[in-house]
Amino acid sequence: MSQRVAALIALFGFAVLVVGALVTGGNLGLADASAGRISFQIATGSTEGIYFPVGQAMAGLISHPPGVGRCETATVCGPSNVILSARTSGGAAENLRAVNQGLVDSGLAQGDVIAAAVAGDGAFHKNGKLEHLRVVAALFNEEAQLVVAADSKIRTVQDLRGKRVMLGADNSGALERARKILTAFHVPWWRVRSVSPDDGAPAQLLRDGKLDAYFIVSGVPLESVHALIRDGKARLLPIDGEGRDRLIRMVPQLVPAVIPASAYPEQGAVETVAARAWWVTRDSESDALIYGISRALFNPANRGQLAASHPAARDISLAYAADNPPAPIHPGAARFYREMGKLPR
Repeated sequence: MSQRVAALIALFGFAVLVVGALVTGGNLGLADASAGRISFQIATGSTEGIYFPVGQAMAGLISHPPGVGRCETATVCGPSNVILSARTSGGAAENLRAVNQGLVDSGLAQGDVIAAAVAGDGAFHKNGKLEHLRVVAALFNEEAQLVVAADSKIRTVQDLRGKRVMLGADNSGALERARKILTAFHVPWWRVRSVSPDDGAPAQLLRDGKLDAYFIVSGVPLESVHALIRDGKARLLPIDGEGRDRLIRMVPQLVPAVIPASAYPEQGAVETVAARAWWVTRDSESDALIYGISRALFNPANRGQLAASHPAARDISLAYAADNPPAPIHPGAARFYREMGKLPR
């Protein structure tokens, strides 16, 4: 069963659970939970990526509707009557803007995109800093994958000059990151023939011979990339050497990484960089609510089901949940991390 089909089945099943949940604004404490259900959304990404299935798993594990037996065990679920739901979105930058404006309760995004949002840089330069963002937890690493046509003569990042490359949508974190990668390898981003995401899905365009390469940052394996490599249509290019060193100096939220040989068929290990995915909420959310959600996320009883949502989710761990945050930690989450010895008291 593909990730897309599994995600849609999970969405349908969870929709049955959340029918009738009331939107109560997200500012209720635990003492107020009995007054009505608390709706809490997680903006994820497309159904093709890994944010959606992982967000679905998080929502199902943390939700605490009446009558669910597993929630009778202390801290396995979130606060009483909280109902989480995952929704698709246009990606990290869109999620952060929506959270900052109070249009959605929380969202998933990479650390480098969050750092840019907080600073008002890159895709966020035009409208300024997003000052209401607060992080809940670090989740898992997402590797930068440079996918190129198998029969192309592209062997290094420098070979992308003059080629048809999809960098990312306008005003997106993906576009800014791809441009920084090119710059770090001394390739002016305007020297590639940029293909817009409006022209179609990159995997299909590459398969049809209409695209030479594209960048994507995701936990591995990603189903669309796996299918291209399996069918002999694509291969991965390394992001390594001095160019990678320059890139990491430019973007401190990126770290060296290796895509393991086991991730894709007959590909071998690939040197690259990775960004940590974070769960982000708004500063106006209740401390008690975020405390309860954080505690449930890292309850050991939930680890197995969370890891089953995608191989990348096996990396979710309390050990580094509060390490090097790209935005201030929400006070409710910070309280939990202090109790667990992950932050100074």
